[in-house]
Amino acid sequence: MIVSVAGMAASVSPRPKVAVVHDWLVVVGGAEKVLSQIFEVWPDADLFATVDFLDDNLRGLLRDKHATTSFVQRLPFAEKRYRAYLPLMPMAIEQLDLSAYDIIISSSYAVAKGVITGPDQLHVSYVHSPIRYAWDLQHQYLRESGLTSGFKSMLARAALHYMRLWDHRTANGVDEFLANSRFIARRIQKVYRRPATVIYPPVDLSRFTLNEQKEDYYLTASRMVPYKCIPIIVEAFAAMPSRRLVVVGDGPELRRVRAAATPNVEVRGYCDTDELISLMQRARAFVFAAEEDFGITPVEAQACGTPVIGYGKGGSLETVRGQLGDPSPTGMFFEAQTPAAIVMAVERFERAEVRFTAAACRANAERFAPERFRAELGRFVDTAWQRFKSAQ
Repeated sequence: MIVSVAGMAASVSPRPKVAVVHDWLVVVGGAEKVLSQIFEVWPDADLFATVDFLDDNLRGLLRDKHATTSFVQRLPFAEKRYRAYLPLMPMAIEQLDLSAYDIIISSSYAVAKGVITGPDQLHVSYVHSPIRYAWDLQHQYLRESGLTSGFKSMLARAALHYMRLWDHRTANGVDEFLANSRFIARRIQKVYRRPATVIYPPVDLSRFTLNEQKEDYYLTASRMVPYKCIPIIVEAFAAMPSRRLVVVGDGPELRRVRAAATPNVEVRGYCDTDELISLMQRARAFVFAAEEDFGITPVEAQACGTPVIGYGKGGSLETVRGQLGDPSPTGMFFEAQTPAAIVMAVERFERAEVRFTAAACRANAERFAPERFRAELGRFVDTAWQRFKSAQ
């Protein structure tokens, strides 16, 4: 219950009705883990999305909820090719009827924040990122998609231009912005000209337990897509034949990774969670070369007591204590996504390795526990709702 005080008397107002809006539900990634924790705060909230093809075996993460979906759900081949309908997603998200709800919480990295709300509804948007491929990563997206020239390139650029116009306009419908890192808060300020409060996403630390006994190998683990830069890490260790690297992950870049691997580089491909945790717990250090909005995997490595050698840009600057002047450093940064920069960082790490402790890594990771996320989010929305109602 929300209690409002007017003069000498206190009156109890009805519990506000909450809707949660997500972009699309197909697989479980970092955004879906955030969504899961949102439902821990508001278990009775209703769920909306453009499409919902989530496997029923994974639906327990969402308290067995099914989303109310848009017309895209019924379009041909939508289950496998839903991204092909991206130009229709702005219209699709606007067709979701949320008029029966008092508080709308959108979990958005594409279009969810664009839902239509009225003047008596509070809209809080937790932004994982403004649409990356429409804004500052447009040119990288076009290169990686082979759309740098030709008629298809013109169509893609026109669609992205439309997405930018729509994305900027719909920011006006958000009452309160939340960002998953200071890095993303800066993006929100740049793109929408709006301030955002940072609430770091939850990281499930319960399975990633501390281990102080390390073995003589380095680890990298990631979905093998271009921006993760796994081949660059492999090339760096190919230039350091006396150092062992274990590579975990699958994806489009796997063939390139295998081609670059030398005898000191073990490419394991996909591993289940238990095997990955065991590797993280025993690794000398975890190597991470992506520019991430937040980056959950380096936090999981630190939860295992394993320091991180990471690219010094993006969310890693907020999740890894990488300054050697820090009394409890948990990692080391390199300044460029190149093999040479990684080689230099590994060498610096080994010279200062005595300064990194498993206990410090674990303590740093615990800043991102789910309990902290739930408490901060619940408190923020409750305060925003009371302020919103008072203003009315």
